[in-house]
Amino acid sequence: MNELSPIRTDDAVETVSPRRRRRWPFWLLLLLALGAAGAWGYRTYLPNGFQFQAKQAAKSETGRRGGRRGGGGEGPQAVGVATVTTGDMPVVLSGLGTVTPLATVTVRSQVSGYLTQIGFREGQLVKQGDFLAQIDVRPYEALLAQYQGQLQRDQALLQNARLDLTRYQTLNRQDSISKQNVDTQAATVKQYEGIVASDQAQIDQQKLNIQYGRITSPVDGRVGLRQIDQGNYVTAASTNIVVVTQLQPISVLFTLPEDVLARVMDRLRTGAKLPVRIFDRSDTTELASGMLDTVDNQIDVTTGTVKLRALFPNKDDRLFPNQFVNAKLLVDTVRDAPIVPASAVLRGTPGTFVYLLGEDSKVTIRPITIGETDGTRTVVTAGLKAGDQVVVDGTDRLRDGAEVRVTGRGAAEAKAADAEPAAPPAETRPRAEGEAAAEGERPHRRRRQAQ
Repeated sequence: MNELSPIRTDDAVETVSPRRRRRWPFWLLLLLALGAAGAWGYRTYLPNGFQFQAKQAAKSETGRRGGRRGGGGEGPQAVGVATVTTGDMPVVLSGLGTVTPLATVTVRSQVSGYLTQIGFREGQLVKQGDFLAQIDVRPYEALLAQYQGQLQRDQALLQNARLDLTRYQTLNRQDSISKQNVDTQAATVKQYEGIVASDQAQIDQQKLNIQYGRITSPVDGRVGLRQIDQGNYVTAASTNIVVVTQLQPISVLFTLPEDVLARVMDRLRTGAKLPVRIFDRSDTTELASGMLDTVDNQIDVTTGTVKLRALFPNKDDRLFPNQFVNAKLLVDTVRDAPIVPASAVLRGTPGTFVYLLGEDSKVTIRPITIGETDGTRTVVTAGLKAGDQVVVDGTDRLRDGAEVRVTGRGAAEAKAADAEPAAPPAETRPRAEGEAAAEGERPHRRRRQAQ
């Protein structure tokens, strides 16, 4: 018979199938055993596992229910309140400014010549008249000697011409000489007098040039970096030697809107001295304090601002020329005014208003009129009085007549609340010794039962 016959094939299949059927019960029993061992270990070593899951589920459900109640507006809203106080509010005007020295002088030589000496150190503080540089003045000294010689010669000629004029005048009175000769000699005397005056002017010019050769500081201040080195040829009125900047005192030019100009001018007309404080560009660190000096005579039409100048002693050199600063001008001070935190002031359909807390723990909308503010406090000119309580935190979900729950009413209560330990949640609350012992015995009992 053929090996591929269907009869032989069926016999082979019937022979193999019973072996495979006998294998799967073994794997099934092994999986059941592993599952039972895992469940026993979970319940033995983590006895509160199922309880924790149940508590978490209950907590989530409670949170969802509480959220739904809060969204519906049920229950009082937690808010923070502040009491309206009475105090002084300074009226401060702020503007951007630039430190501008009262004098900045570029030192140049008034005569041409070689720079023979440098008499300053870069960055040095100098006084008016201190020596800075020296120009070679020997050519001017030589010209001075030449002009002095010409002066002596012309003075001698002038003296001789005057003597001749005296003689001619005597002869003219004796009718020994004509009037024309006398007049000619008088003109000659005038000519020599002019020459002598010209010689004297040239002498004075050379003396002045010699003085110009010694360059001194025109103002008190600090010298900058050297613009030219010793030994170079200096051209009169074109070569820079050094820049001297006055630092003490120093001024700050700052701008204010034209709307507040009238208020500033009213104070200046009364003779008031308005203090000015200068802060750095971040507006956090105070650099100097001084007084307002003057106001510009016109308004910049492009920006609608006016320039003001303030003076500062600058003894510590904290203000530097061309430094960008923030200026704060104290114009006036509002005395004994009701003051509320700026966070309590709201703006909406009623205009400017606050939420006023009543004795029944309900809030009402109170329209107010505000005055000056410094960013954190605001003056209330109408609508509130000292002692009223206004809402400063939690105003986003309030409405007129809403019931609220005040948190942090006073410093004493806040400290007491911080000092009193809060009850821990049920999930994290430490168990009593009896509970810990009772729950701690359960795993041992289960282990002994399992054993």
